[in-house]
Amino acid sequence: MKNLKCIIADDEPIARQILENYIDAFPYLNLVASCKNAFEVLEVLQEKQVDILFLDINMPKLSGLSLLKTLQKSPNVIITTAYPEFALEGFELAVTDYLVKPFSLERFMQAVQKVSKNMVSETVVINKQEETVKSIFVKSDKKIIKLNFDEIYHAEAYGNYVKIFADKMILTPQTLSDFLKKLSKDFIRIHKSYLINFNHLKMIDGNQVILNNDTKIPVGKSYKKELLDRLDNS
Repeated sequence: MKNLKCIIADDEPIARQILENYIDAFPYLNLVASCKNAFEVLEVLQEKQVDILFLDINMPKLSGLSLLKTLQKSPNVIITTAYPEFALEGFELAVTDYLVKPFSLERFMQAVQKVSKNMVSETVVINKQEETVKSIFVKSDKKIIKLNFDEIYHAEAYGNYVKIFADKMILTPQTLSDFLKKLSKDFIRIHKSYLINFNHLKMIDGNQVILNNDTKIPVGKSYKKELLDRLDNS
């Protein structure tokens, strides 16, 4: 089974400890962060790619459900709460499962298995799409430009814009995260401000990568492991 990266969001220390113990019982679950509130979750999601968010509803300042409403794209969400009355609203927000405290290890495992099945289905759909989709249209100034994926070397965040580096630099109005979602699996984020086309990677030199066009790009600390894992699996 594929390793799944997880976040816990719960303001109760005991509840976080129970979930940490449950996660530790499964070798394919990797705990990325254990957060006390929704704002800590937002910080982690800006920096790291996550597969499962174990989310409490009743948290200070920003509730779990309010957090979900702010996310343009969220990981697979498993609600963990003492309040069963919010189940309908949770499922309307497309959560994967809804666990009412206290829940057993067996019930926890069932929820995780739902995530695994969802991800297998999504992977099949994505792979089928990538068999046919090899290009992207981007807005730049008053033009709409077609770019083949293999033309793109890397992209850089520039405020609310993205600089795309192909044969020439193209400036398009969108965030780097949104741009990455439209690309093929050949692209990987290596820094909060940079993504690269993995097919154009020439070498890794310390904390930077060098592309086939000799461009040097820094690698963020929180992204380096994912980059090295990608190398191991390529």
